[in-house]
Amino acid sequence: MPTRISPNSVGLAGEFAVLSRLALWGYDANMTLGHTKGVDILVSDPRTNNFYRIEVKTKMSSRKKDKDSESQLFGRVVSDWMMSQKHERIIEPNLWYCFVMFEGDKKVARFFLVPSKVVAEYVRAQHQLWLEENKTHKDNPMRNFRVGRRGETYKIPTPTLEEYEDNWEFRE
Repeated sequence: MPTRISPNSVGLAGEFAVLSRLALWGYDANMTLGHTKGVDILVSDPRTNNFYRIEVKTKMSSRKKDKDSESQLFGRVVSDWMMSQKHERIIEPNLWYCFVMFEGDKKVARFFLVPSKVVAEYVRAQHQLWLEENKTHKDNPMRNFRVGRRGETYKIPTPTLEEYEDNWEFRE
Protein backbone atom coordinates (compact mmCIF):
# COMPACT_ATOMS: atom_id res chain seq x y z
CA MET A 1 0.00 0.00 0.00
CA PRO A 2 1.39 3.47 -0.87
CA THR A 3 2.52 5.66 2.01
CA ARG A 4 0.96 8.76 0.48
CA ILE A 5 -2.31 8.65 -1.41
CA SER A 6 -2.69 11.12 -4.28
CA PRO A 7 -5.26 13.91 -3.85
CA ASN A 8 -7.11 12.57 -6.91
CA SER A 9 -7.42 9.12 -5.29
CA VAL A 10 -8.62 10.66 -2.02
CA GLY A 11 -11.28 12.61 -3.94
CA LEU A 12 -12.44 9.55 -5.84
CA ALA A 13 -12.55 7.49 -2.64
CA GLY A 14 -14.77 10.15 -1.09
CA GLU A 15 -17.15 10.16 -4.05
CA PHE A 16 -17.44 6.36 -4.06
CA ALA A 17 -17.96 6.31 -0.29
CA VAL A 18 -20.80 8.83 -0.65
CA LEU A 19 -22.34 6.77 -3.47
CA SER A 20 -22.30 3.64 -1.30
CA ARG A 21 -24.00 5.43 1.59
CA LEU A 22 -26.65 6.92 -0.69
CA ALA A 23 -27.39 3.43 -2.03
CA LEU A 24 -27.74 2.09 1.51
CA TRP A 25 -30.21 4.89 2.28
CA GLY A 26 -32.33 3.91 -0.73
CA TYR A 27 -31.40 6.72 -3.12
CA ASP A 28 -30.62 6.36 -6.81
CA ALA A 29 -27.32 8.13 -7.40
CA ASN A 30 -24.75 8.47 -10.13
CA MET A 31 -21.37 10.15 -10.40
CA THR A 32 -21.11 12.81 -13.07
CA LEU A 33 -17.49 11.82 -13.89
CA GLY A 34 -16.47 15.43 -14.22
CA HIS A 35 -18.85 16.28 -17.03
CA THR A 36 -21.22 18.38 -14.92
CA LYS A 37 -19.56 21.53 -13.60
CA GLY A 38 -19.68 21.92 -9.81
CA VAL A 39 -21.56 18.66 -9.20
CA ASP A 40 -20.05 15.29 -8.41
CA ILE A 41 -23.17 13.19 -7.78
CA LEU A 42 -26.75 13.39 -9.03
CA VAL A 43 -29.30 11.91 -6.63
CA SER A 44 -32.98 11.05 -6.88
CA ASP A 45 -35.18 9.93 -4.03
CA PRO A 46 -37.66 7.34 -5.37
CA ARG A 47 -39.87 7.81 -2.29
CA THR A 48 -40.44 11.55 -2.78
CA ASN A 49 -39.32 12.16 -6.37
CA ASN A 50 -36.94 14.84 -5.06
CA PHE A 51 -33.66 15.44 -6.87
CA TYR A 52 -30.40 16.59 -5.30
CA ARG A 53 -27.01 17.57 -6.60
CA ILE A 54 -24.01 16.87 -4.39
CA GLU A 55 -20.54 18.35 -4.50
CA VAL A 56 -18.13 16.14 -2.54
CA LYS A 57 -15.18 17.60 -0.62
CA THR A 58 -12.84 14.97 0.82
CA LYS A 59 -9.84 15.07 3.11
CA MET A 60 -7.59 12.66 4.97
CA SER A 61 -7.07 13.26 8.66
CA SER A 62 -4.59 11.63 10.99
CA ARG A 63 -6.73 12.66 13.97
CA LYS A 64 -8.98 10.29 15.83
CA LYS A 65 -12.76 10.79 16.07
CA ASP A 66 -12.68 12.59 19.41
CA LYS A 67 -9.70 14.84 18.66
CA ASP A 68 -10.85 18.28 17.53
CA SER A 69 -8.63 21.06 16.28
CA GLU A 70 -8.54 24.34 18.13
CA SER A 71 -8.23 27.79 16.60
CA GLN A 72 -7.99 30.98 18.63
CA LEU A 73 -10.11 32.72 16.00
CA PHE A 74 -12.55 30.00 14.94
CA GLY A 75 -12.79 27.89 18.12
CA ARG A 76 -12.90 24.12 18.55
CA VAL A 77 -13.87 22.35 15.34
CA VAL A 78 -14.24 18.75 14.24
CA SER A 79 -12.56 19.52 10.94
CA ASP A 80 -12.24 22.00 8.10
CA TRP A 81 -12.14 21.78 4.31
CA MET A 82 -10.56 24.13 1.79
CA MET A 83 -13.01 26.04 -0.36
CA SER A 84 -12.76 28.98 -2.72
CA GLN A 85 -14.30 32.40 -3.09
CA LYS A 86 -16.88 31.11 -5.57
CA HIS A 87 -18.52 29.05 -2.79
CA GLU A 88 -19.67 32.29 -1.12
CA ARG A 89 -22.13 32.85 -3.98
CA ILE A 90 -23.42 29.37 -4.73
CA ILE A 91 -26.86 29.08 -3.14
CA GLU A 92 -29.14 26.59 -4.86
CA PRO A 93 -32.00 24.78 -3.09
CA ASN A 94 -31.14 21.31 -4.40
CA LEU A 95 -27.35 21.65 -4.16
CA TRP A 96 -25.73 20.03 -1.14
CA TYR A 97 -22.12 19.57 -0.12
CA CYS A 98 -20.98 16.29 1.35
CA PHE A 99 -17.84 16.88 3.37
CA VAL A 100 -16.02 13.57 3.79
CA MET A 101 -13.23 12.98 6.27
CA PHE A 102 -11.25 9.75 6.28
CA GLU A 103 -9.89 9.36 9.81
CA GLY A 104 -6.87 7.60 11.22
CA ASP A 105 -4.97 4.59 10.00
CA LYS A 106 -8.14 2.62 9.34
CA LYS A 107 -9.42 5.41 7.06
CA VAL A 108 -12.91 5.32 8.55
CA ALA A 109 -15.14 7.83 6.77
CA ARG A 110 -17.30 10.48 8.37
CA PHE A 111 -19.88 12.37 6.32
CA PHE A 112 -21.38 15.84 6.77
CA LEU A 113 -24.22 16.76 4.37
CA VAL A 114 -24.80 20.50 4.36
CA PRO A 115 -27.09 22.67 2.17
CA SER A 116 -25.33 25.12 -0.16
CA LYS A 117 -26.95 28.10 1.57
CA VAL A 118 -25.36 27.17 4.91
CA VAL A 119 -21.98 26.63 3.25
CA ALA A 120 -22.14 29.97 1.41
CA GLU A 121 -23.10 31.89 4.55
CA TYR A 122 -20.38 30.29 6.65
CA VAL A 123 -17.62 30.63 4.05
CA ARG A 124 -18.47 34.31 3.55
CA ALA A 125 -18.62 35.05 7.30
CA GLN A 126 -15.44 33.16 8.18
CA HIS A 127 -13.42 34.97 5.54
CA GLN A 128 -14.75 38.36 6.66
CA LEU A 129 -13.86 37.53 10.28
CA TRP A 130 -10.38 36.39 9.22
CA LEU A 131 -9.82 39.71 7.41
CA GLU A 132 -11.23 41.85 10.25
CA GLU A 133 -9.34 40.14 13.08
CA ASN A 134 -5.91 40.79 11.61
CA LYS A 135 -5.44 43.81 9.39
CA THR A 136 -2.23 42.33 7.98
CA HIS A 137 -4.22 39.57 6.26
CA LYS A 138 -4.53 40.19 2.54
CA ASP A 139 -7.72 39.25 0.73
CA ASN A 140 -7.33 36.09 -1.35
CA PRO A 141 -9.63 33.53 -3.02
CA MET A 142 -9.05 30.78 -0.42
CA ARG A 143 -11.81 29.99 2.08
CA ASN A 144 -12.48 27.32 4.72
CA PHE A 145 -15.60 25.47 5.75
CA ARG A 146 -15.60 24.18 9.33
CA VAL A 147 -17.82 21.85 11.32
CA GLY A 148 -18.06 22.59 15.03
CA ARG A 149 -19.87 21.07 17.98
CA ARG A 150 -23.11 22.11 19.65
CA GLY A 151 -22.44 23.82 22.96
CA GLU A 152 -19.16 25.41 21.88
CA THR A 153 -18.85 29.19 21.58
CA TYR A 154 -18.04 30.64 18.15
CA LYS A 155 -17.59 34.20 16.92
CA ILE A 156 -19.75 33.42 13.88
CA PRO A 157 -22.60 30.91 13.43
CA THR A 158 -20.85 27.59 12.82
CA PRO A 159 -22.51 24.44 11.42
CA THR A 160 -22.28 21.56 13.89
CA LEU A 161 -21.77 17.85 13.61
CA GLU A 162 -25.03 17.35 15.51
CA GLU A 163 -26.89 19.10 12.69
CA TYR A 164 -25.12 17.68 9.66
CA GLU A 165 -23.17 14.49 10.38
CA ASP A 166 -24.83 11.60 8.52
CA ASN A 167 -27.62 13.92 7.35
CA TRP A 168 -28.72 11.41 4.70
CA GLU A 169 -32.33 12.61 4.89
CA PHE A 170 -31.22 16.03 3.60
CA ARG A 171 -32.61 17.95 6.57
CA GLU A 172 -31.97 21.67 6.39
